[in-house]
Amino acid sequence: MTIRNLFATRFSETALADDALLAELGDACRDLAAQDRAGQAWSRAHGYRGYTSYASLDDLPARDPRFGDLVRHLNRHAAKFAEECAFDLARKPKLDSLWVNILKPGGTHSGHIHPHSIISGTLYVEIPPGAGTLKLEDPRLPLMMAAPPRRSDAPDDLQTFVYAQPAPGTIFLWESWLRHEVVAGNARAERISISFNYR
Repeated sequence: MTIRNLFATRFSETALADDALLAELGDACRDLAAQDRAGQAWSRAHGYRGYTSYASLDDLPARDPRFGDLVRHLNRHAAKFAEECAFDLARKPKLDSLWVNILKPGGTHSGHIHPHSIISGTLYVEIPPGAGTLKLEDPRLPLMMAAPPRRSDAPDDLQTFVYAQPAPGTIFLWESWLRHEVVAGNARAERISISFNYR
């Protein structure tokens, strides 16, 4: 029997590898959370347990040089990931948006995709022990109809859900159509991350 793996989904895990910048970004995220009244109000109105700048600030790299330094790192990772995905692009992917997330203990982010972009990702700034993982969903799930569950020992490429556990400095990248969520954890401290989209 000949078996081929078809329609692969790429998922990248790498590290920022700049501890000084990571510490500076932690300070920058906290500064925003304390000062961004519109972001605080949006987070409360939408039941976000913590703070996000997602709907309030769209100029972080220009506003704060610490985010500008991060973008230079992310641009390299996004370009390499685009190559791994064999995207036929006339130019390198361009950063479209970047926002801060601070989840309080017990906070989650329900399943979603990132429309109008090609690469999405997250840099994990501070991940306390027990923080929730990133849950990735097989995109065929709505089409599986009467498919049986997968065995627990099935490889990742056959699982219905894959859980990716970040650490401080971890950068995850994926194609923007891939549905994902942040599951609840049992951490006692805030989980700080910076998410972004490339088009």
